[in-house]
Amino acid sequence: MGVTVEVRQVYKYPFEQVVASFLRKYPNPMDKNVIAVKIVEEKRDESTGVIYRKRIAICRNVVPEILRKVSILKVPSIQLEEESWFNPRERNMAIRSHCLTWTQYASMKEESVFQESVENPNWTEFIQRGRISITGAGFLNYILETFASTFLRQGAQKGIRIMEMLLKEQCGAPLAE
Repeated sequence: MGVTVEVRQVYKYPFEQVVASFLRKYPNPMDKNVIAVKIVEEKRDESTGVIYRKRIAICRNVVPEILRKVSILKVPSIQLEEESWFNPRERNMAIRSHCLTWTQYASMKEESVFQESVENPNWTEFIQRGRISITGAGFLNYILETFASTFLRQGAQKGIRIMEMLLKEQCGAPLAE
């Protein structure tokens, strides 16, 4: 089955500032679930100027304790892999991430993009689509997908709030129209 979550946000800040804040977003005291983020690969395509990055995030296991009675869910942390393609010439950054933990039972994938806003070239549009599907857990599939969907939605909204706070701290008040 699976569940899909989509969020959209316009940050009233220039693209370069938004991307810089995104890359510094975690770890952050506002979200204690992200323990560490490590760049494992970074390279620049000299012909296009595109910067490719691969990062691994270590996150706390947020599965409710009652569900951790199932042995496969009893892990202290979850690993996520994020790949990004930052194109400064075209002023966009595409991001793909997926969960490296529980891959035989669950699939969690997100695709995001930061791009110059069509409303105002000094603003940045953010679009994120996440999909979670769980298999092999029998009757728990639906319960776990429902929990995951709620967590994904809340996590996306929390991520937006953190970005807004970081942008305001680092860049000042948002740009007017």
